[in-house]
Amino acid sequence: MDMNVGKTVFKSERDDFTLLMGDALKLLGDFPDGSVDMVFADPPYFLSNGGITCRSGRQARVDKGGWDRSEGVEADFRFQAAWLSQCRRILKPNGTIWVSGTRHNIFSVGFAMQRLGYKLLNDIVWFKKNPPPNLSCRYFTHATETVLWAARSEKSRHCFNYTLMKKANLGKQMQSLWTILPPRSSEKLFGRHPTQKPIELLERIVLSSTQPGDLVLDPFSGSGTTGIAAARHGRRYIGIELNPDYLELSAQRYMAETHTHVTAEVADIERPAVATGLEPLPLYLTPQ
Repeated sequence: MDMNVGKTVFKSERDDFTLLMGDALKLLGDFPDGSVDMVFADPPYFLSNGGITCRSGRQARVDKGGWDRSEGVEADFRFQAAWLSQCRRILKPNGTIWVSGTRHNIFSVGFAMQRLGYKLLNDIVWFKKNPPPNLSCRYFTHATETVLWAARSEKSRHCFNYTLMKKANLGKQMQSLWTILPPRSSEKLFGRHPTQKPIELLERIVLSSTQPGDLVLDPFSGSGTTGIAAARHGRRYIGIELNPDYLELSAQRYMAETHTHVTAEVADIERPAVATGLEPLPLYLTPQ
C-alpha cells in the first residue's frame, strides 16, 4: 500500500492498516487514479452552530469543533463536491462509496454525487434505538441517519455480496432499513469521538461491498472504526485524519484488535491548529 501519500503516522506490520495525518482535501489529490476499491466517508455534518442536544440526560450545546461548523449552504456544497470529486477519481471503475449523514448535510452530498456522475445505488436508513430525546419538544425525535451507497459511474459493475447479506438476514433479502445500536462502551475503551459509528454498521458495509484484499479508504477516519472493520475481514485500509489524538486512538484500537505489542516513540511533528491546547501525545507506534 505504498503510495507515498501524506504523512504516515501509523502503518501496521501486515501493511493492512495505515493512518495518514492531514487535510483530506489536500491528501486525496495525491492518490493515484483508480487505486481504491471502496470509500466510506463520515464527513462533517455541520451541526455545531449553536444548537442544543441531550447528553446523559442533561441539556448540552452541540459543539464538536470548528471542523463541524457550517459556513453556509453554498460553501458547504463546494466542500462536499470537492472531496467527492477526488474520491470518484481515485475509485476503481467498479468501486463504490458510502457516505453517512443527517438532514444537515446528506442532501448536499446527494446532489453533489449526482452532479459528479456517481450512480446512486441505495439510501440506507440507519435506525438507532433509544435515541436522545428532543428537548425543545418542537420536532420529532431524531432517531435515524442516512447512508448513501453509490457506484463510481453508470457503467460500474459494482460488488454486492448478495448471498452473504441474505444469509446474515436469516435467509431473507436484506432491506435498506438497518436497526443497529450506537457504539457500545466496549468500542470506546481508548477514548471517545463525538461522531463515532458502531462497528456493526461498518462491518456490514465492508462485507457487503468488498472482497478480501480490497483497499478501503476513509478520508475522515475519526476513531478508525472503518479500519477495524476492514482488518477484521481481511481488507486493507487507509485512514486520513487531521486530529492527532484521534489518530492515536485509532492506532490503539487496531493494536488491541490484533493483539499487537508496541513501543511508543514521540514524533517530531507540528501539531495542527485543531489540536491547540491539547497535551502532545506519541504519534508513531512501531509494531514489534
